[in-house]
Amino acid sequence: MLLEPAVNALVDRKFGLKGKRKGTEAEPGALAEGVYVDGTFGRGGHSRLLLTRLAKSARLVVFDKDPEAIAVAEELQREDERVVVVHGGFGSMPEQLREQGIERVNGVMLDLGISSPQIDDASRGFSFMREGPLDMRMDTSSGLTAAQWLAEVSLEELREVIAHYGEERFAFQIAKAVIARRESRPLRTTLDLAELVASVVRTREKGQHPATRTFQAIRIHLNQELEELALALAAVLKVLAPGGRLSVISFHSLEDRMVKQCIAAAARPAAVHARLPIPEKDMPQPILTSLGRVLPTEEESKDNVRARSAVLRVAERTHTPLPPDQGASFVTAMKLVARGAQPARKGRK
Repeated sequence: MLLEPAVNALVDRKFGLKGKRKGTEAEPGALAEGVYVDGTFGRGGHSRLLLTRLAKSARLVVFDKDPEAIAVAEELQREDERVVVVHGGFGSMPEQLREQGIERVNGVMLDLGISSPQIDDASRGFSFMREGPLDMRMDTSSGLTAAQWLAEVSLEELREVIAHYGEERFAFQIAKAVIARRESRPLRTTLDLAELVASVVRTREKGQHPATRTFQAIRIHLNQELEELALALAAVLKVLAPGGRLSVISFHSLEDRMVKQCIAAAARPAAVHARLPIPEKDMPQPILTSLGRVLPTEEESKDNVRARSAVLRVAERTHTPLPPDQGASFVTAMKLVARGAQPARKGRK
């Protein structure tokens, strides 16, 4: 979903009409040179399309936490020597790029959230519609599973995670039910949790499963998705070369809000000083230029239910040097939810 626009946003200089689909279709032209990053490789759909738009001398660095995704990426690497594979989250982008001898890149693409193969594989524990172990880890080689975390989390922390990351109004009732249930028998499978939540959440939006928000919240918390997104956006400001593009697809309001706020802060840094007696020439200059957003077509939304909530946001790096704080103020402008929630680690009580 939004495959063509997300890739074209990086390499087509004519991309950029705000709020419109026009300008997102590829036009014939020279292949793009430089270094590009796919921060969320998944099964490689975006990377493969991007490679068709890149010159033979270009490089594409792909990141993913998921060992299964990395196995697919390594197959692509064997087929195409332009590909560099990194097993890790996109939040570590600057360090990982430096290890490859890369200081600046010409484009960064992020397709946030969970991939369709992860949802479809019941053994990963992401789906409330399929029986499977209650896992939910993006990187299955480390960290607590959802079952392990739910077995030890406190009532207050569970309520906070579900309320903030799931924006769930029944968070307290759900948390209370989980704590009560584990006193008699543990939650081991996805359907264990989905059925428990459904017994508590009596009303829900039409077409949405009662456990949707709870599963989303636990997954985001376990994988520290929003915290990593904050790191990635800060990294992008540092590694994008002047004229380089950022292309981000998000699927829920928490992610999209963060991306939107960061781009807005970097594109209008003078806004926070608007009422101060500072000459215009001394005002901070934009670090990014917002190129707007693209929404799925009706056809895409019909073909894939996940596409209905997708939003693509695009920005371009200006020639303005980073401020002394290296752009930290633009990242802190994002209202990162649940700042008090702690990462799920083994041994934590």
